[in-house]
Amino acid sequence: MPKFCANLTLLFNEAPFLDRFELAANAGFAGVEYLFPYAYPKAQLAERLAAHKLTQILHNLPAGDWDAGSRGIACLPDRVGEFQDGVGAAIEYAAALGCEQVNCLAGIAPAGIDLERCKRTFVDNLKFAAPKFAQAGIRLLIEAINTRDIPGFFLTTTAQALEIIAAVGSDNLYVQYDIYHMQIMEGDLARTIEANLARIAHMQLADNPGRNEPGTGEINYPFLFDFIDRIGYRGWIGCEYKPKTTTTAGLSWIRRYLSAAM
Repeated sequence: MPKFCANLTLLFNEAPFLDRFELAANAGFAGVEYLFPYAYPKAQLAERLAAHKLTQILHNLPAGDWDAGSRGIACLPDRVGEFQDGVGAAIEYAAALGCEQVNCLAGIAPAGIDLERCKRTFVDNLKFAAPKFAQAGIRLLIEAINTRDIPGFFLTTTAQALEIIAAVGSDNLYVQYDIYHMQIMEGDLARTIEANLARIAHMQLADNPGRNEPGTGEINYPFLFDFIDRIGYRGWIGCEYKPKTTTTAGLSWIRRYLSAAM
């Protein structure tokens, strides 16, 4: 049976962020993920996790000024120093929160810069980061994202992610496979997941179109969940979707899975 964690950036977003840990636990989730922890003291987040018996499943490396439109800095040639500083911050937070994996967002390729230069920067940054995360016992992940939601994003397909991983040459670099993004960019979800299962350390979901909860769009999630379970995926699946109405109303699809896991 798949294990689901609540993405606190999008779920329970009717409440202040620090209150969402309790709401996720009350809904039956055992794990949580969210974009970034850096706006809060490590001890404060660790206390919320412990108080509600939650596991921190994932967060991202620092990704620049998100509110100003930044979507990652790992492929940006003029931000290498900032990226390296972010590796240290991400490891410190992950260690304090007991988080065993961190995702690296490639970023939007800058206009006028050769894409090969962006690729070299991304690869070099990952070569710097992967062993440092390995030393801390933390998996490093990269995620392909669709260009409809984030035009110009550098990493856009599973094949490209695997090419980057091969170029880095580290055994501590994995794919974060987002079902929603990859339905838009490449489809063929089941066969792609099965073919690359050994490199997929984490998944995320939303339905398409709309990026709402499963059952609101075209993706056959009951089939996909059974398939993922049958082929032996043992990682977590992050519920990274925008509730169509409210989070509580949009959790009906998952209750049988959460009940089975208890």
